[in-house]
Amino acid sequence: MSGRDLFCQPRRIRRGAVLTLVFASVLVAGAATGSFSEGDRKSPSGAARSAVPAGHHEDVAKAAEQAMADGKSPMEAAERAVSRSGDRWGAVYSEGEYQEFEEALDGRYTGVGLWARRERDGRIEVTKVAAGSPAAAAGIRKGDRLYSIDGQKVDGQPVTEVVSLLRGDATDAAAGTAVRLGMQRGTRAWTETLRRARLSTDSVAVRKLADGVTVIRIAAFTKGSGEVVRTAVRQAPAGAGIILDLRGNSGGLVTEAVTTASAFLDGGLVATYDVNGEQQALHAAPGGDTTRPLVALVDGGTMSAAELLTGALQDRGRAVVVGSRTFGKGSVQMPRQLPGGSVAELTVGHYRTPSGRSVDGRGITPDLDVTSQGQAAVERAETVLGGLGDAD
Repeated sequence: MSGRDLFCQPRRIRRGAVLTLVFASVLVAGAATGSFSEGDRKSPSGAARSAVPAGHHEDVAKAAEQAMADGKSPMEAAERAVSRSGDRWGAVYSEGEYQEFEEALDGRYTGVGLWARRERDGRIEVTKVAAGSPAAAAGIRKGDRLYSIDGQKVDGQPVTEVVSLLRGDATDAAAGTAVRLGMQRGTRAWTETLRRARLSTDSVAVRKLADGVTVIRIAAFTKGSGEVVRTAVRQAPAGAGIILDLRGNSGGLVTEAVTTASAFLDGGLVATYDVNGEQQALHAAPGGDTTRPLVALVDGGTMSAAELLTGALQDRGRAVVVGSRTFGKGSVQMPRQLPGGSVAELTVGHYRTPSGRSVDGRGITPDLDVTSQGQAAVERAETVLGGLGDAD
């Protein structure tokens, strides 16, 4: 299966994927990852499964065809048809948007190299600046406040909207286009004009703790991320535990999630899924490390491909899952090209964990509920790892 899991387009807050499992995400569609506050993120318990009528793919295609014949916008007609269908995760993308998504999954994007989050008081704070990016060249630092984009105040805005403004409209988001940022550091306020550039994402970060524990943080399953994880596992100190940090991981390429599972499993089932009623299965490759202690760290921003991986490790008894309940995105979308070049991503089924659990609208419940955030959560996971080592 060549499953894909696309990043949501923040400009219209669309959600979709390229083929099979789609995981709504707020990753770098252009400039910043979305670190949602609780007010931004819809609770998994409130995420009802879509009752999508059979054949709505044809309805959407016919609506687009009729609009084109009438001299109207086929994309707008398709969007209306998707809205009427009740397909919660269905979406329609322009040809350019779809290409941007595919590039993002390849680990490339156009932006300024800023990651940001919304603080409790509504301020937008820079959490990371990509090395070699336009933002880094301008001297912007982690902890700086971003208060305006092209003259528009961003305090109190959802991170997705901030990303949208940084990204620009589809017509002005190309490399070389300018964006004016209002910044503040302490009492100093200034305006910086940056030019967007083609950048690469680093979706996997590996670090060693003082006690030899390896922390592997996966921000998203972009191309090649699974092999990076497998290499990190092979290079980890013998017998030392691993913390697989999946917090805020909103999905990515399903094949990369399965490759990641293969780093910890010796073959066997990772998940099952259905496409229009036909059952399919995903299996790990043999030869993974099945002995060293493993903790999967998750939260409400852990979605789709990351939930698929978490459910497999939990059901197979391979990892202790620590954190808070995951988002609950377990539906399957498939693409269809429409007249005019746009693409519709429409729900065709759902996936399940190896034990048969449905994730959609439910999420994954951790083995140990931990409300701590940031490094404190990693320290709790480290404590759990120590207990697993003692048990061995």
